[in-house]
Amino acid sequence: MTDYKQNEKSTWLSKLNALGPGILMASAAVGGSHLIASTQAGAIYGWQLALIIVLANLFKYPFFRFGTQYTLDSGNTLLEGYRQKGKVYLWVFFLLNIFATMINTAAVGLLCAAILTFVLPIQIPVPVLSLVVICVSAGILLFGKYRLLDRLSKLIMISLTLTTVAAVLIALWQTGLQGVAATDYIAPSPWQWGALGFIVALMGWMPAPIEISAINSMWVVAKRRISPVSYKDGIFDFNVGYIGTAILALVFLALGALVQFGSGNAVEMVGGKYIAQLINMYASTIGEWAKGIIAFIAFMCMFGTTITVIDGYSRTNVESLRLILGQKKTPEKTLNIAILLASLSGLAIIFYFNNAVGPMLKFAMIASFVSTPIFAWLNLSLVLEGKHKVRGWLLWLSIIGLIYLSSFTVLFILYQMNWLN
Repeated sequence: MTDYKQNEKSTWLSKLNALGPGILMASAAVGGSHLIASTQAGAIYGWQLALIIVLANLFKYPFFRFGTQYTLDSGNTLLEGYRQKGKVYLWVFFLLNIFATMINTAAVGLLCAAILTFVLPIQIPVPVLSLVVICVSAGILLFGKYRLLDRLSKLIMISLTLTTVAAVLIALWQTGLQGVAATDYIAPSPWQWGALGFIVALMGWMPAPIEISAINSMWVVAKRRISPVSYKDGIFDFNVGYIGTAILALVFLALGALVQFGSGNAVEMVGGKYIAQLINMYASTIGEWAKGIIAFIAFMCMFGTTITVIDGYSRTNVESLRLILGQKKTPEKTLNIAILLASLSGLAIIFYFNNAVGPMLKFAMIASFVSTPIFAWLNLSLVLEGKHKVRGWLLWLSIIGLIYLSSFTVLFILYQMNWLN
């Protein structure tokens, strides 16, 4: 446990100074669930899945907030809370996190490199570009530490938000709310068993995998080491990040709905190919000049996600190992080693197991989705007492959210076992 002298007086200046962990969380979220899943949802089903996106963000809100709330209230990381509940939970988290570290680093690095191939004037192999992206990301973290990460994430998210909203407004002005779809176009329905797998994937990482709540807890601790953050200001930072990323999910849905839905072109489901298709669709609908905007949006999404994924997963791996081994603290060089290992393991998968990235990513998604109700319950259990214990509407929302997440998990398991066919 870390002691912090808190000034509970909250001003707009203190709120602005507290911004950081929530912005990092948003940056980690937009690379997978937003750029790919939300945009594909709009491209395939138009506006029909907007409600699912809203509900997924609404019902997960308490459990992501509780990670921040627990750390702000107690001074402990969320992983320390898991350790108090039982070492088995920590072990489960650690093992899932190790796997997620390797595959997610590889996946976001590959996707970021694939986007670069559209903007660079010369042809460079994607694995080589992945090496550059991951090495640059690791270098920023090793030499700039949390302070640079904090500043860089704000720059990335401001640029990303402004350009994404601008792209949607331009598309809306060019095509109208109907988009490029003909008025008599018959949209495919997402409300059938065949679409369940897509909806579950959309929900599973919307706005982010549940382990991001533990990662955000680590970022709160890192932020407090360089700047005092009160409980109120810390919650404000979280809300800015979470609500902002929830709104961005709908903006990305609009990206797909306006220029791809009903266009007559089959939507690519592979990440790199889909982004190429999205860029070309915008160019054909709005004009060639739009290619640069969409490519910039896609790159900023994935570059921000790459940096935050390497940093966040490395921090939680180090903290998990510290608690498992029963150590009081770990030297700073341990985090540097973890960052290097995360980067090297991601590169190893890219160079030696490239064909396995898809299946491994699917397994990571399924494992994250199935374990979500367990860690959601753990997060809730940690804030049922203390100075700022959960009560009122937030408690009821968390109970409804647990039922919602558990029901979809059971439904997904039954679907995977072909018991619903």
